[in-house]
Amino acid sequence: MTAPAINGTKYPQPVDELLPAARLLFIQLGGPPSRNRLMREFRIGAPKADELRARLIAEAETVQERLAAQQYNIVRGGTGGATDADVADAARRVAADPTASDYLRDTARDVLTGVATDPLPTPVVPESAPPAKPGPPPAPEITTAESVTEVTPVSHPDTPAPPAPVRSAVVWPVVLLALPAFVAIWSGWVGLGGLTGFGIVHPLPGIWDSFSINSAITLPIGVETYGAYALYVWLSGRVPERARRFAKWSALGSLAIGALGQVAYHLLEAAGVTSAPWWITTAVACLPVAVLGMGAALAHLVRTHD
Repeated sequence: MTAPAINGTKYPQPVDELLPAARLLFIQLGGPPSRNRLMREFRIGAPKADELRARLIAEAETVQERLAAQQYNIVRGGTGGATDADVADAARRVAADPTASDYLRDTARDVLTGVATDPLPTPVVPESAPPAKPGPPPAPEITTAESVTEVTPVSHPDTPAPPAPVRSAVVWPVVLLALPAFVAIWSGWVGLGGLTGFGIVHPLPGIWDSFSINSAITLPIGVETYGAYALYVWLSGRVPERARRFAKWSALGSLAIGALGQVAYHLLEAAGVTSAPWWITTAVACLPVAVLGMGAALAHLVRTHD
């Protein structure tokens, strides 16, 4: 920030060159300006502002002393008091004095105006009375620091604003939708498993001979569960890009295989077939192994950070 243009220049100037402009500010304010006001108006430091203010106050005191001396000399002239004409004559001499400061001449003009409009009573001062001392200088103006308005932080134009919180949609209707679908899908896969060689097995021979399980249930649990989980990973948006792509295509593939399995079962059941063709049996037998491989691969991709 540069200094204001005073006397045709913008560079910092000495106190003597700043004094005329400071006198005008003195007259505008009706008293000596504060140090902060001088620093702000003339772009100067605190030491120079203090010196400039001291010069202004000294001139003001000089003005008061000279006017008081003029009036005292008139009083001592032998009349025992000064008339309005004597005061006006003294003020005219001060106003016409080329060596007087601007403030002194302005004060003399104010005295002339006051004498013309509101004559002062004639003071009676004894011959031996000491000269009147000027009154105390006006109290310095105390200016409070300008309050700084709090600046609202503004984000960078290229920075997207955070989205407003949105209330999540309810998900409980999905349970109602899933119940009939679960019954149809479960029965379809179990029936297709029975047509392709899946059935009752004893997984713990010699340990728990009475324990048996129908291996056909591995088809709906494996295929449909993996399809739902891969669909969740794909749409969540909280996984690496490679995992998201893999989840997308494997979820679509699982849903397509699930649909084909339901179609195959109902066609075979409608045709009265008791044993599925070899190629259907081969495809259905490979499903548990394929689901295991895709599940392990997706779990690995979800945990990577590449």
